[in-house]
Amino acid sequence: MSTEPEPASEDTAETVEPGPGAPGAEDTATAETGGEGGDAAATAAQVSETEAELAAQRVERERIERRKAEKQGPIEAGGKLSGTAADLLAAVRAVEGGEKPAATVFGDPGPARRPAPEPVRPSRPAPAEPSAAPAGPPPETVEAVRRVLAEGGAPEALAPETAAVLGEGAEEALRADPWQLLRVGGVRPEQADGFARALLGAECGPDDERRGRAVTVWLLEQAALAGHTALELARLTATLAQRGVPDPDAAVQSTLAEGEALAFQDALDEAGAHPERAAGGAEGSGEEDEGADERPVRVLIGLERYALAEESLADGLARLVNAAPKQDGSAADWERAADSAQGSAAELIRAVAGHGLVLHTGGEASLAEPAALLHAAHALGLRAWAAAPGPLGRDRFAALLGAPAAEGPAVVTLAGLLAGTEGPGRDADGAVDLDLLVVLDAPQLDVEAGALLAESLPDGARLVLAGDPAVLGSVGPGRIFADLLAAGVCPQIASRLPDPGPLGELVSGIGIGELGQVEAPGKEVVIVPVREAGEAVHRTVQLVADSVPRAIGVPAEETQVITPGHGGAAGTRALNAALKERLNPGPGRFGGFDPGDRVAYSPAPGRTLPGRVVKADADGLHLSCGGEDVVVPKDRVEKSVRHGWALTAHQAVGGRWPAVVVVLPGDAAQALSRPWVYTAFGRAARHLSVVHGVEQALPHAVAEIPARPRTTRLPVLLAPQVPAAG
Repeated sequence: MSTEPEPASEDTAETVEPGPGAPGAEDTATAETGGEGGDAAATAAQVSETEAELAAQRVERERIERRKAEKQGPIEAGGKLSGTAADLLAAVRAVEGGEKPAATVFGDPGPARRPAPEPVRPSRPAPAEPSAAPAGPPPETVEAVRRVLAEGGAPEALAPETAAVLGEGAEEALRADPWQLLRVGGVRPEQADGFARALLGAECGPDDERRGRAVTVWLLEQAALAGHTALELARLTATLAQRGVPDPDAAVQSTLAEGEALAFQDALDEAGAHPERAAGGAEGSGEEDEGADERPVRVLIGLERYALAEESLADGLARLVNAAPKQDGSAADWERAADSAQGSAAELIRAVAGHGLVLHTGGEASLAEPAALLHAAHALGLRAWAAAPGPLGRDRFAALLGAPAAEGPAVVTLAGLLAGTEGPGRDADGAVDLDLLVVLDAPQLDVEAGALLAESLPDGARLVLAGDPAVLGSVGPGRIFADLLAAGVCPQIASRLPDPGPLGELVSGIGIGELGQVEAPGKEVVIVPVREAGEAVHRTVQLVADSVPRAIGVPAEETQVITPGHGGAAGTRALNAALKERLNPGPGRFGGFDPGDRVAYSPAPGRTLPGRVVKADADGLHLSCGGEDVVVPKDRVEKSVRHGWALTAHQAVGGRWPAVVVVLPGDAAQALSRPWVYTAFGRAARHLSVVHGVEQALPHAVAEIPARPRTTRLPVLLAPQVPAAG
């Protein structure tokens, strides 16, 4: 390697709003918007990745609604808050002001929890028609919303999404509360304020209770985009004040009273504290009780959907940890299987033999160990499967696993597994019909997907979460893999298989905060210095179209460009435009796309499917994504399909390409972090070119900017249910 390597981007925002590199926030306030396509070539028993994703989302929404129905009746809203919400806020202020110890205010110093219901396990859905598009809002509703938006000076193009978000009666909802427009992706408070002023006139003011509630929910949504499942009350109220809310406490009270958010108080661990008290407090009296009274707590505010999902996730994981795994094969059989493996693969097999939940960490080379486990389990008669968050990870592991499903274990996408459109289907009880599941790229699991996964596993099943903890975290809220590693509630097997060659040496060093030079005799790593963004774009096109194919032998279609964001003079938009002009020029008659164009399709927020354009007709844009034929309706193309020669690192997670060109223009310096650099550089299998324009910002990011912390509740929720592993 001739000079030092290059930049990266990740969560950089100090407030609750995500920064330019925050998961799902690389372009606007939200990730790519959802869309849906049909599987034009699917059989009657199989649907596309898109349909699987949507089906999984429907199941999740139904589960959340069932849990919501178990709650107490809603608190009456309006005026001064009374009841539990007001008591909680008053108690928080008393604790923060030192007037009362936490335990006397809250009673139980342990985490506030509702009784956990039995897991809700969906039955296998019937296959959808491949070409069927989901029904949107009625045209008359969209037209009514369009009129209100025009009256308030808002873009009429927001009408379809607004109608879909607010549902039936969207027009009346907007007129009654114009700040409901903040529920639409990409709308910011100042824009909603302008819309409200146009509709309400003199009635509109910054102290409007409706505005306070809407901005509170919006901030919690922005926090979720940055990975948080909840926010500390003090941080939330401080940010509300920054957003011009005159009485932040009242805004939070109103939001809680309307049931749009939930409040939690969690006991904080202290050095020397008794574990049983940290988990919920032990009965006692006298001096011990007085000590418990002074236990510090933190008060969190979170959106209900993520709060309930995180509780369900904790319950499901605790069930796996505490239950004895199904006895498939004798202890001697498992030991013989372990003896036939080598190194940490043998340790993994032994751990899985006796535990319902196991964590496995390592880089790309370590994937051989879950593969060995799956083959050993299959030989013992277990119904063993692997699942990856998306088709990139699925196809990558399938090549390593080798055997087709009829002859051995197989790998599917997680969305397809949970929707019942891939894998073994579900048993009579509605659980996924398997004995062992290995989830790959586990750091990409967010709390909603994790909750559905944990609840879908049968009693006695074994779950292995495998992944590289150094990569970028999930696009959705939560940090399941990192939380479980920190909690120590189950066996953890760290692979001892290093990633080989100069690329493996480079990426391994980045993982520990060191950006060193490596010997690259085969041009495995090449640094291309640039001075400005225009030069970065020019050199990128030159590398992809000419230099890498000629010098490395990797064709352009097997080379992936990765850059920190979508915008800017060298973001994905600018790079894709230049690469299309060189590699597949055309008029772009269908929304800027032509047959043969490389694309990135987002069937749902945070999900990216690389593919190619096949054709366009009256039905929409026809794509080939991961071996599936997908039809994207015309009205969804703009928001759900981008050109894909260049991706962001978050879009590229889970994939590996023979050659990768990482573009680091000067304006990307603020987006860089160690996880971003590690993820981007780690996508290269044979060759990495770094178009380097950030100078010392790259080594600084690797050495000094780790992953930003995320506020989650999973460790606190697990503590009273699962003893820490010895």
